[in-house]
Amino acid sequence: MVFFDLETTGTNISTDRIVEISVVKVMPDGEQIVRTRRINPEMPIPAEATAVHHITDEDVKDCPTFRQVAKSLREFMTGCDFCGFNSNRFDLPLLAEEFMRAGVDVDLFKKAKYVDVQNIFHKKEERTLVAAYRFYCGKELEAAHSANADTMATYEVLCAQLDKYGDLENSIDFLSEFSSRGKTADFAGRIGYDEKGVEIITFGKHKGKSVEEVFRKEPSYYEWIMNGDFPQYTKKIFTEIKLRLK
Repeated sequence: MVFFDLETTGTNISTDRIVEISVVKVMPDGEQIVRTRRINPEMPIPAEATAVHHITDEDVKDCPTFRQVAKSLREFMTGCDFCGFNSNRFDLPLLAEEFMRAGVDVDLFKKAKYVDVQNIFHKKEERTLVAAYRFYCGKELEAAHSANADTMATYEVLCAQLDKYGDLENSIDFLSEFSSRGKTADFAGRIGYDEKGVEIITFGKHKGKSVEEVFRKEPSYYEWIMNGDFPQYTKKIFTEIKLRLK
């Protein structure tokens, strides 16, 4: 399983970029393989983002771009399940966008399970990562908003959650289901499922309708999606459904 955290230029999944990524790959025997790397985002880092993670343009000017590390990172993560803090709503979709911009296949996400420690925490205690670390681990989180510190804290918090709550099973399948907020076909949550497992649209005028049904009755809707400000991974899933109709 890989525990990971991103520091970025902002919070827009479609347009913002990674400036630092830290991954802790935890093997079945408990061995931890830690990799942390700063990334040149190929765009200026806004002052408000630097105020959070303290990474400046100067810090990353000589660092590799995501495109340069994408293939090795994908290889490192392939075959793993994923865990993060607010990762289902932010880190995973943004990471998928970066892979797609780099022209790297993202099928590794399809078979993976996702455990979001924040969702477990919110269902149990309703706090932030700093408070979660204090509550579960009895320690203060030094260097918060450093990707490495946040990643290691997330790993420690999940271990402490498993120790604290007897009803939490030490199982990726269970934790993935427990920490989810409803199953979606894409990371951004634009495509959900109905009770029969059919893909449905979760927003706008067609909310609750079958994607296939909308594409049949309003073919121009697909073009609107492709030209809109939607994440690339969301567009990829819409395209797969569109192609399935043929």
